[in-house]
Amino acid sequence: MNQILKDCLYYGASRVGELPFLRARFAARAAIILFHEIQRDCQPELMTGTSASLFEYSLDWLQREGWSIVSLDECLEKLARNDQSRRYAVLTFDDGYRDNVSVALPILERHNAPFMMYVPTGAPTRTMHSWWLGLRKLFLSRDKVTIDALGRHFHCSDIRSKTSALTEVSQWVHQDYRRSAMLAPTFKENGISLAALNDEYFLDERELGILARHPLASIGGHTTSHAALATLDEPSARAELADNRGYLENLLQLPIRHLAYPYGGPTACGPREEHLVNEVGFQTAVTTRQGRLYDHEVNQFALPRIGFSSRSGFTARMSGIIEAVQAP
Repeated sequence: MNQILKDCLYYGASRVGELPFLRARFAARAAIILFHEIQRDCQPELMTGTSASLFEYSLDWLQREGWSIVSLDECLEKLARNDQSRRYAVLTFDDGYRDNVSVALPILERHNAPFMMYVPTGAPTRTMHSWWLGLRKLFLSRDKVTIDALGRHFHCSDIRSKTSALTEVSQWVHQDYRRSAMLAPTFKENGISLAALNDEYFLDERELGILARHPLASIGGHTTSHAALATLDEPSARAELADNRGYLENLLQLPIRHLAYPYGGPTACGPREEHLVNEVGFQTAVTTRQGRLYDHEVNQFALPRIGFSSRSGFTARMSGIIEAVQAP
């Protein structure tokens, strides 16, 4: 769907959701909000992250609308006690990007907002197959791109066409995450080093250790390699979870009790993965499935989150009107 049309629909939904009787009807008790990169300027990064201005707007909106920004532990404890005095928002960041500290952290500090960062082992160790960074670098650095595995040739000389091409190839990978390995020859042929991109974009071990001691920060697991767990056999999936937890606990000397599933959709995680997460010793796991929390009877190993890319999308998601329209 055209992004302008989508934004218009979100804007209309957000205004409808502001009507008092609908707000009362679809009011949620809590929401876990999903972020990845927080960028000062999204355009040079092909619109792959959340702008600093949109990020700050979301925090301003939450506090203005009476949502209390709390840690994940406090949110779940409030739900368990059936505390209805406030609505609670949890801020989460996946992957451990450097700009979460350089750009987002000062904003979080101004709002005194706790947050959770979910970190895969391969990010600080520079071993992760960060195919999405490789594709971004590929399209940013070239006006003609061939993706042999997809059988597509792209001619993209401006930001708009580069963004469109990146979106097409990314969606192809998201249809089957095993396809990400098929991009390795293309990266090698074009001289793109994923290890170098990991070093550029992700916090290193020292920086992560410093962040983990910040009074607003909590650190969670995100598997070893950022693999879609549902594509792995059971022993491999269990090792991805257990090894990541062990690595982070050894590095940070802190308990790691919470997890985010890589990719987090229905093709990446399901009941088997929920069982494994519990078995390995995590207490919660978040997905990328859109939704809010309504009562204490939640599946703590398949918690939904709110993702968005615009102001209207954020307010529409937080109002609950999108869930109401999509409900059977």
